[in-house]
Amino acid sequence: MADLLKGHFLVPLSNYEQEDASIPKIPLSQGLNCIGRNSTPSLTDKRLSRSHLALTVAASADASANLVVEGSNPVVVTSGNNRKKLYHKDSVTIRHGDIIELIPGQYLFLYKKLSGNSHSKGSNCEGKAVEVEELSRKRSHQFGCEENGSNSKRFKDEVEGSSLGDAKQGNLESKSDDGGGRVEAIRHFRVPNDKLPQTFRLLNVQGLPQWANTSCVSIRDVIQGDILFAVLSNYMVDLDWLLPACPTVSKIPHVLVIHGEGDGTLDYMKRKKPANWILHKPPLPISFGTHHSKAMLLVYPRGVRIIVHTANLIFVDWNNKSQGLWMQDFPWKDQSNPSKGCGFENDLIDYLSALKWPEFSINLATLGTFNINRHFSRNSITEMPQ
Repeated sequence: MADLLKGHFLVPLSNYEQEDASIPKIPLSQGLNCIGRNSTPSLTDKRLSRSHLALTVAASADASANLVVEGSNPVVVTSGNNRKKLYHKDSVTIRHGDIIELIPGQYLFLYKKLSGNSHSKGSNCEGKAVEVEELSRKRSHQFGCEENGSNSKRFKDEVEGSSLGDAKQGNLESKSDDGGGRVEAIRHFRVPNDKLPQTFRLLNVQGLPQWANTSCVSIRDVIQGDILFAVLSNYMVDLDWLLPACPTVSKIPHVLVIHGEGDGTLDYMKRKKPANWILHKPPLPISFGTHHSKAMLLVYPRGVRIIVHTANLIFVDWNNKSQGLWMQDFPWKDQSNPSKGCGFENDLIDYLSALKWPEFSINLATLGTFNINRHFSRNSITEMPQ
């Protein structure tokens, strides 16, 4: 019977799909196995108890084992399409191919049995059974991507090219049967390609697991395409980070930066900025405070992209913090009815007017020469949300 237990392991995984060869497998024996901190050199996280879970392996042909959570932090077990979070003293039966997360979303291990040739007493093959590794079940997150047409799709296609990635549509319904909407359900979330530029989004955070950055965006995803003119509104602006982090911004013919930086930083920005950039610090109606509004207006040959976001234009805000944005593309106004508008448009134009930016002229290629002022903004965009 002991031969049935040869080749039972917890195999470390990366992103559910492949074995992490840099971390050794954890061998299992018949009976009780205590898994936790220091079970392998990689398990040093103090959120893991020294006896984080107890795994009792049965001497059975189906390679089943009973898992009991001994630590104070939860454990997640995925079996097929069923994902379950277990708390202290919860138990579950696991089988070959099930995945254990010692911390939800981290320290993933595949419970695996390697089959070998059976042998009887006296066989000349005794002690030399050849282990044949079975194909492990890979977790496949595949969701249908529904293509919804829109009257501005052509414009968005030109801006996005291949869009912001190969994200697929999914849902936030938790696979857990423990009754709550669990945080790790986010790993099932996907946004359809045609919806990417018109949704609320989180910014990508360095150092998080890949699933935690699903459908998140970087500054290169936001500022892209054939931009003719850009308004970048913010408080803090680090040109030493922005220009290399988003090379597209250096290629925009005309850029207006509205900021709240102090005199020392402003002097440096004036020396560092490209020649075609205009810096503007809005006057405030009070004697203290600063300009904090964070937004972007990107003008394209066929329309305007509007982004309202939470991050300063500095490295730490776009890489190391939980930040978000709303982004949507709008086609040019129908010149046969240029006065058509809505509440959102009117509020936006009134706000831009309050900034009192300097009026200047720019040439927008096939569009001709324009004076950049409140009238340009009011006549440029349409089909705003009502």
